[in-house]
Amino acid sequence: MNRTTHTEGAELRPFAERVTERRVGPCRLLALPTPAQSVVTWRGSFMSFPEFDSDEDLLQHMVVSLLDKGTRRLDRFAVAELLENRGAQVDFSSDGLYVDLSGRALKEDVPDVLGLVAEQLRDPLFDEEEFEKARARIAASIQRSMENTGSQASGSLTRHLYTRTHPNYTPEPAERLERLESIELPDVRAYHERHFGSNAFTLAVVGDIDEDEIVEAVASHFAGWSEHEAPAHYTSKADRSRAGRSVVPIPDRQNVDVRMGHPVAFRRTDPDYIPAYLATYVLGGNFSARLMQTIRDEMGLTYGIGAGLYGVSAEYSGHWQVAVTLSGENVDRGIEETMRQVRLFVDEGVTNEELSDKKTTVVGSFQVGLATTSGLASSLLKNAERGFDVGYLDRFPDEVEAVTREFANAVIARHLEPDDLHIAMAGTVEAPMDAAASP
Repeated sequence: MNRTTHTEGAELRPFAERVTERRVGPCRLLALPTPAQSVVTWRGSFMSFPEFDSDEDLLQHMVVSLLDKGTRRLDRFAVAELLENRGAQVDFSSDGLYVDLSGRALKEDVPDVLGLVAEQLRDPLFDEEEFEKARARIAASIQRSMENTGSQASGSLTRHLYTRTHPNYTPEPAERLERLESIELPDVRAYHERHFGSNAFTLAVVGDIDEDEIVEAVASHFAGWSEHEAPAHYTSKADRSRAGRSVVPIPDRQNVDVRMGHPVAFRRTDPDYIPAYLATYVLGGNFSARLMQTIRDEMGLTYGIGAGLYGVSAEYSGHWQVAVTLSGENVDRGIEETMRQVRLFVDEGVTNEELSDKKTTVVGSFQVGLATTSGLASSLLKNAERGFDVGYLDRFPDEVEAVTREFANAVIARHLEPDDLHIAMAGTVEAPMDAAASP
């Protein structure tokens, strides 16, 4: 059945009846009018295809960090003034294969602000001084991550589950810093020239919109923005699973962060994804999940533990992961008890009561995410990136509700293998005899 969705206090028709989808020049435009008076929000993306084994994702990060620092027509002060005078907001971010853009403006200012967005994407200034500032900011962020036990444990795990050509692979921080230092401004300009274009360019616009005005603005400002010719250069699945242990030593830490994981074979579009997501939510999705109730509440071994699917997209598969923070004296026991609960979960599966409870939570969270223009625009964009039609947003709650205990447990048995888990640790901990230094 199709469900109605409450958006900003109003009961509305199904998305399939409310969203207008059309091709406007190089753009796939999704437009959704809502009762949000005078305000328009948008989310967009295009595929850039960085070469991950050449650390081009770092170059992409550099380009994105400079997009709001001026165009060849407007310096950064003029850009800031244009936005401030209109009370508008524009942001850019880098997300693996994609470059994302987002914004918010008053209805009457949308054409001008979208014009600025197009100019920033197509004709950025790339000022030398701003380039050096951006390099310093990124270097500081990498250095901070080297002291973060959670970040280091997660990064170590990905280096054991993926090859360098997979978007989920996280290079060593020291390697990133060395690569960052070697990047020059001409490299940034060359990456922009080669990888920024209208490939799979999608824009979701939500709010108090005049659809004809939006179409005219997009057609005008993005006309002639052609696709780039950089090929898709990435591995779509994790092709190795190295069970064992690795340690990233970080001195003087009271707590140790532990990540346990192995690759999964499915993508977001696979029929097994939703039952796998629900089942993993039963194991460690929130405070009422099994791991919290046992490892935290009953045994008192941790303040935080959870499980989930990570890095699973429409383009590539990801991994199943359990994350736990343990005090130094509880590391061995905490890992042992966590593994015990994981094995029980895989052996016994989920109960009808657990599955029903998590279905309610997941559907409720999904519907809450549709309660604002920002959430609606994000959902429309992600849905489009995954290759689903607009009506999938109407069907998703019913797909969740349709998952049976038998199907969920079959998916657990098919995809989750406790013996294949790699255990990555970061903090002040002695490496066990069977542990490898973190690659």
